[in-house]
Amino acid sequence: MTPEQQRRQSQLAFAASRAELEVGSLAGCPLPLEQLLATRPGSPWVRRHFAGGLTADVYQLEASGRLWTLKRARHPCKVQNPDGQTSFLNEVQRRGELQALKRQADWHEALAGIVDTRYASYRQGLLLSPWIAGEAIAEWDERRLLQLFDTLLALLQLGFFEWDLCPGNLLDDGRIRLFDFGYMYRFDPLRDCNSNGLLTPQHHGAERFETRCYYAYLLRLEQERGQGAALAALELEKRIALECYQRLRSRLIKRGASASVLGWLGNIIGQWHTALRGGLDGLYLREAWRSHLSDLEDDLGGQTCTPLTLQRIGWLQQCLQECGAQLQRLELLAGRTPDAWRAELEQALVKAHQWQVGG
Repeated sequence: MTPEQQRRQSQLAFAASRAELEVGSLAGCPLPLEQLLATRPGSPWVRRHFAGGLTADVYQLEASGRLWTLKRARHPCKVQNPDGQTSFLNEVQRRGELQALKRQADWHEALAGIVDTRYASYRQGLLLSPWIAGEAIAEWDERRLLQLFDTLLALLQLGFFEWDLCPGNLLDDGRIRLFDFGYMYRFDPLRDCNSNGLLTPQHHGAERFETRCYYAYLLRLEQERGQGAALAALELEKRIALECYQRLRSRLIKRGASASVLGWLGNIIGQWHTALRGGLDGLYLREAWRSHLSDLEDDLGGQTCTPLTLQRIGWLQQCLQECGAQLQRLELLAGRTPDAWRAELEQALVKAHQWQVGG
């Protein structure tokens, strides 16, 4: 059984039990539990309602002279796989662990980008946090990338692997904030690449950001400003990611990380360093293909497709048409012919239209 299979089995067993999991205290809540549980879009303490979440409804509340975020688990969850079905449980678990670490002097500043949790109850399907007065991130500049990778560095050192660094889970209020942990899992950074041990080394912290967020941003840059703008933005991100991974590897060396983990990180660092010295075109093609394909597989697997899914399919189809021979040379086609990929992408397009999700 793989580490991920073990995690799913454990989470499903907990969900089937009657055990409760709480974070924080009701004594610190701005409203009684009864009012929080009774919250509806028309409740007098509700200022805004966000119904577009796949696993939860989100409300902006006003109480005790300030704004709050109330997250209520969806029943049933819109994501049709075990990870989606247990995402709220997983988030409450991570909230408890992260809140405890944020109280430690050694990690308080490094985890400042992680939202505070006032109260959470798994069985009540409730999470209450201070409202983040931030904005969605339309442009990734140096300050935002540096802050994000500083937070990633802290999380990876502490053994937290965030799989879903998508635009909807990131806000900027002068600091990049992470506030959704439904797909953040524990791992051993001294022995594992991610929460699936050493079995899927292609997935790592920077890759998750690129796959779930940054290559969608680069896709928009390609469409609006051309390939040159996208390559310049990739260079900025890679220089910051490289410095982050160099720091991560140095710290893991001091803590006695395994040769497998250190060699794996060293290979990633070496690939980025070489590309930054010799031109990013090949790296861009390799990673964009990887990112768009991986995100497409995630969307199809959860039957949670969006207009962005359709754009990613369009990019993959165009890339196959224009760069098929190069994709084969880079061994990105997994031993299959371009015609086989074209047929698969056509089928994916049909499914992506069928599985569009809304609010």
